[in-house]
Amino acid sequence: MQYMLLLTSAPDAGPQPGSPEEAAEMGEWFAYDDMLKEAGVYVSGEALQPVDTATTVRVRDGGTVVTDGPFAETKEYLGGYYVIDVDDLDAAISYAEKVPNIGYGSVEIRAIFDVTAFAG
Repeated sequence: MQYMLLLTSAPDAGPQPGSPEEAAEMGEWFAYDDMLKEAGVYVSGEALQPVDTATTVRVRDGGTVVTDGPFAETKEYLGGYYVIDVDDLDAAISYAEKVPNIGYGSVEIRAIFDVTAFAG
């Protein structure tokens, strides 16, 4: 079963950009990537640019509206994701609790919907 781990944190949480703490945490992220790959559960994953680079597109009543920023104002923003292939939710939780920013962020786990059952 594939699960997406959605990595979120407050914009001001965690190490400051360019700090030694940020450099140390980057090493933890690379080690986490390697651990997922060595375990054979890694499908994909990426970090996202900061939330102030987001653009939201809506089509309402036949018109397109493009706005700067995320869709919703929240205290935590999506910073990246992983897709992993594991046996069950318990296994996904065990990988989520090892994410390097778990001490100041959170991980939402979502099962990936298999649409192939609906393909012609």
